[in-house]
Amino acid sequence: MGMSSTVSHRTQAVAAWTRLVRVYQKIDRLSEKNFHDLGLNTACFDVIARISIREGLTQNALAAALLVTKGNVSQLVTKLAAEGLVERRQVGKAQHLFLTTQGKTLAREAVPRQEALLRRSLGGLSAEEQKELLRLLRKWEVS
Repeated sequence: MGMSSTVSHRTQAVAAWTRLVRVYQKIDRLSEKNFHDLGLNTACFDVIARISIREGLTQNALAAALLVTKGNVSQLVTKLAAEGLVERRQVGKAQHLFLTTQGKTLAREAVPRQEALLRRSLGGLSAEEQKELLRLLRKWEVS
């Protein structure tokens, strides 16, 4: 009896993981199209969105929030600066990041569009189910 319980749990774990990957891929495809329409990609959107929430954050804090290397963040910020969307300001030894006027305009359009896309993708779940999903994903993340 113990053996079938173990197999069942493994099967459920694989099924949960597979379902999560499918949902992620679906949202990623929709998001990429949304970002492409704005002249962005996912990484650039993430940088712009995070800076719009915390103007003046350091490049190191941004790297930690994005879970990518400092080199990757530096390349992204350099690209966005060259496009006139982000500016670096040196304060002591740290690079602080700010959106330019053009960057703020883009963030005001891009962030609500992405939020609306995510709300639509979760439309089949009630508010209570969405809250429960978030709770379960947090629990899974820290386990």
